[in-house]
Amino acid sequence: MGNLTIVTEFLLMDFSKNWELQILHAMLFLLIYLMALMGNLLIFTLISLNGHLHTPMYFFLKNLSFLDICLISVTVPKSIANSLSHSCSISYLGCVLQVFLVILFAGSEISFLTVMSYDRYIAICLPLHYETIMTKGSCVRMAVASWFSGGVFGAMYSASTFSLPFCGLKEIHQFFCDVPSLLRISCSEKHIAVYVSVAIGLGLGIFCCISIIISYGHIFSTVLKISDTKGRSKAFSTSLPHLIVFVVFIITGAMAYLNPPLESDSVLDLLLSMFYTVVPPTVNPVIYSLRNKDMKIALRKLMTWKYL
Repeated sequence: MGNLTIVTEFLLMDFSKNWELQILHAMLFLLIYLMALMGNLLIFTLISLNGHLHTPMYFFLKNLSFLDICLISVTVPKSIANSLSHSCSISYLGCVLQVFLVILFAGSEISFLTVMSYDRYIAICLPLHYETIMTKGSCVRMAVASWFSGGVFGAMYSASTFSLPFCGLKEIHQFFCDVPSLLRISCSEKHIAVYVSVAIGLGLGIFCCISIIISYGHIFSTVLKISDTKGRSKAFSTSLPHLIVFVVFIITGAMAYLNPPLESDSVLDLLLSMFYTVVPPTVNPVIYSLRNKDMKIALRKLMTWKYL
């Protein structure tokens, strides 16, 4: 433990030592960030202004859009600023905050995606009971529970990770502070508290997966029985995008956090972290609104100022 030092900051990964490539990275990330920001803000605005979209499905989608804005805002702006300023540093407190917020928003997103699958199950399989089950009060309670679960996991992961001692090496081979990269530079070989947090998170992930599989098993079984082609197409258009988002998000997140903390860093680690922190917030607005007739109508109304 002779190498143990008080760490006041960490160094995030440079995408390149070449200044031109750093500028290219910054511009690419800025473009992605603006796309995600505008897309999710548009969905949030449309749902807020259009009274026809004040339904449980769009209430959860509105929360998801807000979550996506928060999730990508925690990591990408800092990476852009570092590339443009020739600085790779992040303060110890800033790193703690990043870990907490990333887990909070990612954990809440998994919970919201699970709740949204339940909403689609009730809407398609039990349409006559939809209004009595998905009341405003029950929707608010499910939303609060989703946010709360993310906050609990964020606190668990950040507390267990930063209770570990860190040695002189403080370079994080990632564009933001994430748990697997921090474990690599920890002096301690015992990560019991972190593994307990991962195990609990894995339990939540498995529960969410099972819930979604059951929901979509019933949904697809019901949809395939619909003789009306138009009705079947509408049911699939509201269900399949949600399923695609969940599969990409949960698989990449699980691969990133279940991989053992190796000494060597790989491009795969970087790609996986980008897939669960950058890609979902960027593609969610496209996936959820591209084939959504209600969103298209709401957008046309907004463009012609019919809300005023």
